[in-house]
Amino acid sequence: MKREAGIKQLENPAQDWDIIVIGGGASGLGAALDAAARGYKTLLLEKYDFAKGTSSRSTKLVHGGVRYLAQGDVSLVMEALKERGLLMQNAPHLVKNTKFIIPTYRWWSKPFYTVGLKVYDAMAGKLGLGPSINISKEETLKAIPNIQDDELEGGVIYHDGQFDDSRLAVNLAQTLVENGGTALNYCAVTGLIKNKSGNITGVNCLDSETGKTYQAKAKVVVNATGVFTDEILAMDEPGKRKTIAPSQGVHIVLDPEFLQSKSAIMIPRTNDGRVLFAVPWHGKVVVGTTDHAVENPAIEPRALQEEIDFILETAAQYLEKSPTRKDVKSIFAGLRPLAAPAEEGEQTKEISRSHKILVSLSGLVSIIGGKWTTYRAMAEDVIDKAAVLGGLDEKECVTKHMPIHGYVKNINHSSHLYVYGADLPEFKQLIAKDKKLGEPLHPNLPYLKAEVVWAVRKEMARTVDDVLSRRTRALFLDAQAAIEMAPVVAELMAKEMQQKYSWAQAQTKEFIENAKGYLLT
Repeated sequence: MKREAGIKQLENPAQDWDIIVIGGGASGLGAALDAAARGYKTLLLEKYDFAKGTSSRSTKLVHGGVRYLAQGDVSLVMEALKERGLLMQNAPHLVKNTKFIIPTYRWWSKPFYTVGLKVYDAMAGKLGLGPSINISKEETLKAIPNIQDDELEGGVIYHDGQFDDSRLAVNLAQTLVENGGTALNYCAVTGLIKNKSGNITGVNCLDSETGKTYQAKAKVVVNATGVFTDEILAMDEPGKRKTIAPSQGVHIVLDPEFLQSKSAIMIPRTNDGRVLFAVPWHGKVVVGTTDHAVENPAIEPRALQEEIDFILETAAQYLEKSPTRKDVKSIFAGLRPLAAPAEEGEQTKEISRSHKILVSLSGLVSIIGGKWTTYRAMAEDVIDKAAVLGGLDEKECVTKHMPIHGYVKNINHSSHLYVYGADLPEFKQLIAKDKKLGEPLHPNLPYLKAEVVWAVRKEMARTVDDVLSRRTRALFLDAQAAIEMAPVVAELMAKEMQQKYSWAQAQTKEFIENAKGYLLT
């Protein structure tokens, strides 16, 4: 996957595209892959890096949504459970079956949750990951030693999926390219091209690395920019009513001693009616999330003090060893691109996570809402509609059983390198050729120097942040360690990209300034 190849295609004045997708997150990558796999000439343009926004900041779950079942959104749960199963089949190197335990503290809780989870199991059908079961107080404490045992009645175990979100995004971009599509990061759409009838015929875009501008023509344009959907819609129709109600979700990351388990905890109802998860992930524990309405979306959202307090206080109610501010290794915030509510005053936690497709008078197709688990179904839906609008030959979706780049069954998760899947043998050749690349980047994290080189050569990493946030997950796991790693990463990248020392200095400074927002001081 080489960025230079994509730029050459943009520079070709004779190049016409069937479909241009704006946005390189879950919905954009899914849509572009679906289109390319059908045989359409497809271009994906991302203003920043793949999954830079919401799609790298999830709770790391591939799930049907137990909470949505409780809200009565049965159709979303059915779709999500089906897609959970397909994603586990198509990307087994990144998605795995995880046990979740709901601790119960009231006598009626266990039968109540058991009934609901049996329905959840039944809805999954053949794609189920395992049956839900009741466990005693003793079994609950054995499974999660740090759970609060005062008044504990027992627990209920159920199964759901867990994954690495930005690694999946990178693999989707690679799969897109392997299917004949073109993916470009750091190439922002700056305007929409229209004909005399007012119909969209392409986009203007800017390569942020060189400052060069390009025109790309297409039969249809898909807007898959998540929380920034309204910015693209404003290019098409200034003054249009907002379609997105961004909702901020915050997570804190702790050392494994705060869970002491390979199982996750799910608290089904917190004091304000939300759900809280504590999930083991890459040797740490991710705890979240919040649901806070945001007026103006940002590419680097920051956690509010009240959100941090909510997570720490709720965790303290359920964990014997309670986390404090000094225990937080990293804190990250993401913005959910929820469809704006039809009624004023509707809370973000009540807005459906189902997706919607909008078609403007100019022919711009926008996809809003949705979640990682259902990205493939969302993509199928939007490309079905885009193909009709663009007058493209009718071709069936082929992604249901399409292996995603890196596909390999029965991967060994004992090493963090499992995320490379089928690429692992080739990755190890880097170290075989240069033993220094086998050295760790930091004593507190497992990442190797070879991963920096690989990210540049194979995964279109262009900045230190790309490497430390999304190719590796260093910033999300231990912000201070990531800050300390930055100069070495910048030096390795500069050598690989044939950049000057001044580039490495500027990259280091920029990364550290941003990474400070992931520290809880």
